[in-house]
Parts: sequence; C-alpha cells; structure tokens
Amino acid sequence: MLALARDMAAADHPAEVCLVLANRPEAGGLVRARELGLPVAAVDHRAFGADRAAFEAAMARPLAESGAEILCLAGFMRVLTPRFIAAWEGRMLNIHPSILPLFPGLDTHARALAAGMAVHGCTVHEVTAELDSGPILGQAVIAVEAGDTPASLAARLLPMEHRLYPAVLRRFASGDRRPVAILG
Repeated sequence: MLALARDMAAADHPAEVCLVLANRPEAGGLVRARELGLPVAAVDHRAFGADRAAFEAAMARPLAESGAEILCLAGFMRVLTPRFIAAWEGRMLNIHPSILPLFPGLDTHARALAAGMAVHGCTVHEVTAELDSGPILGQAVIAVEAGDTPASLAARLLPMEHRLYPAVLRRFASGDRRPVAILG
C-alpha cells in the first residue's frame, strides 16, 4: 500500500489515493496511511460472522463515497464473492506472491521451495471470480538461492512487489494493459 501511495503522490501519476480501506481496524497499513494524511476506513469482517454479502455491502459504502474507480488489493486476505467482484470487473487489481499461474492461494514461498523452483516471483493481476486467475498485468522474478527459507524468499521478493505493483498501476490507470516485466 505504501509503495502505491508514494508512487501516486508524483505529479505525473494518472491516479490518486482516494481511500485506504482495511478489513481489520488494527491493520498497520491504516496507521501508515493516516501518517501520510490519506483518507482511511475500516470495515471489520469479524462483525459480520459468516455473512460475506453483508460484509461486502459494508465495504462498498465507503468505496462508493470515496469515488474510487480502481480498487487495488494489497494484503487483503479475504476471498471476495463473485457479486462483489462483478461490481469492480476490469477495475480491481491484486498482487500475489508467486509467478501465476504457479502456486495460487496461500503458502506460495514454501510451495515454490518444495517444488524445487529455480526462480520465484510475484504477479499483479486483474481480480476475477476464480481465485488468482485473472488476466496478468505484470510479473517480477527473482532467483531462488541455496539455503532460502520461505521467510528469506518472502523478504527478498518484497522489494520486487514494491516495484512491480506501482509500475502496473501507473500503466493500468493510463489505460494500458500490456504486462509489465521486472527481472531481479
């Protein structure tokens, strides 16, 4: 989120932050967003129990009020319903810590290591109803090093995520959906 916000602060950026929304009121990203003077909101998913539709309706209100046109997910670990996704079709992006279509879902770093991958990376994609399967808008790749652990691999990949997502958003917000490639 910070990498996106910092990049959008540039005068030549085609997008601007209109809201930082989290599903956990204690999320660190909200604290950092407030420190940057960005508008923030929280909709605690726990208050809705298993009622995902009610949670998503509650999230939709501050998004609509903010005037958001593009929704960028970053660290949002809730599966959204097809109905919510449909409302944002072609306008919702997500960053995923693997080279999709390899390793959708969770535990991507451990799964890449277990598979003996020589490279690992991250992907920014459009969000569709099928988990981690939307059109790919960018990928960054790093070498897997001897002795890597899931934690070390994640730590080395994070700076690439911080380069890739802003580059993709900048291009996407300009109407250009050609994929971005970054090699580490």
